[in-house]
Amino acid sequence: MLSRPFLALGFLLCGLSFVELIFTAADATISDENWQGFLLAAVISGLFGGGLVGAFWNAASEKRFDLRSGFILTALCWTVFPLMAALPFLFSNLGMSFTDALFETISGITTTGSTVLTGLDHLDPMLLLWRSVLQWIGGVGIILMAIIMMPFLRIGGMQLFQLESSTRSETSLHARPIALINSIAALYLVLTLLCAGAYAMAGMSAFDAINHAMTTLSTGGYSTHDASLGHFDSAAISWTAVLFMTAGALPFMAYLKSFSGEPRAFLQDPQALPFLGFLAVISAAGAVMLAGMDDGGDALTRVALHVVSIVTTTGFAGEDYQLWGAGFIGLFFALTFIGGCAGSTSGAIKVYRFQLLGIYAGAHLRRLHSPSIVQANAYGGVKLDSEIGLSVLAFLALFVGAFSVGGFALSLTGLDFVTAMSASATALCNVGPGLGEIIGPAGNFSSLPDMAKWILTGLMLLGRLELFALLVLFDPYFWR
Repeated sequence: MLSRPFLALGFLLCGLSFVELIFTAADATISDENWQGFLLAAVISGLFGGGLVGAFWNAASEKRFDLRSGFILTALCWTVFPLMAALPFLFSNLGMSFTDALFETISGITTTGSTVLTGLDHLDPMLLLWRSVLQWIGGVGIILMAIIMMPFLRIGGMQLFQLESSTRSETSLHARPIALINSIAALYLVLTLLCAGAYAMAGMSAFDAINHAMTTLSTGGYSTHDASLGHFDSAAISWTAVLFMTAGALPFMAYLKSFSGEPRAFLQDPQALPFLGFLAVISAAGAVMLAGMDDGGDALTRVALHVVSIVTTTGFAGEDYQLWGAGFIGLFFALTFIGGCAGSTSGAIKVYRFQLLGIYAGAHLRRLHSPSIVQANAYGGVKLDSEIGLSVLAFLALFVGAFSVGGFALSLTGLDFVTAMSASATALCNVGPGLGEIIGPAGNFSSLPDMAKWILTGLMLLGRLELFALLVLFDPYFWR
């Protein structure tokens, strides 16, 4: 029964090979720089994927897809797929090492946005597009994982969002997984096209608009320029980014319900309005702070861009916000851990877990002074039980532990305290830029030692898979 995950991986790699063939033809026509690398990558991906399909074809007749298969499939898709997707970088004319190629690919597919590449303004346009496509694919993959797989795997409280247990209309809207996948893919594509059109109207070239649309909706943050959005120096582009980064961080099930006869879906969603309110309050407060110390430019535009970019874990930068003072450095470091809504493309801890933590903390506080009180806690119309509370607390405890161990491990590679701790946070939360001169919003990850890049690669995967989906595979009992 465990052969089904490998069959699914085989089909996925065959699809990757087909996309790489398209890039081969496009690169040979447009730039004629790296088409051989794309072709070689397509051949390897196709052979490996085809081999898996042939070896496990009999698994197609298996009807059972159990919990163990779900964990294995999730881990395989987010580890083996990036290995194959890194080949175009490895075989390119950039001379990238395997470490750098894999780091760039994992950062893209997990929509982290940290990069080891410099000179983006003069890079082969097809490699730039490949980075953007990786983030775009990773973004829709994250949505599907959050809506279909994570509730099934009961990770970190995600069982709250199981379709079959919902009191709302997800089940009636999408009785079949294929219908749900098609709806999400169509919505994701439409939002991306709208974003590209808005960027073009704001002044971007068609190439820049397409690339930034893919990395904005996926809340990934890769850019076609070293200066990121600062290259354009445009308020219209900044507000377009703010709008669609926010759109990418909202729950996609609320979109689908809105278009299926429930216009109040976002108002009824327990995450959406608190999330939007949080962004508005923090942006306004930051703008007041910045205006009081610096009158250069529109403070609200500058602050909102970076607040939304960090909270949604996109990682775009318009300037080096570390120059705004220690208060903003502390603020942005704290915002790194927030994240967007469950069922979106964003990473980090996510809004609903903070809400649940508040509910459980309040219930515990009331029990302290009234031990006999009877409490019926609920979230979004779903009754909260001890399993959900334990899942959330276990996730938060493991998250803090992974962040601390990651920072310590990075410090052993020779990084200073600020760089090590912020790099651990930004990788685990899939945000992108860290703090300090090396990996700050004006910096780059290229100068880090290889060991540090491998640690960060592991942290990016760990954070993207909600920690438990990857760590469970290291439990010997799982394989018995």
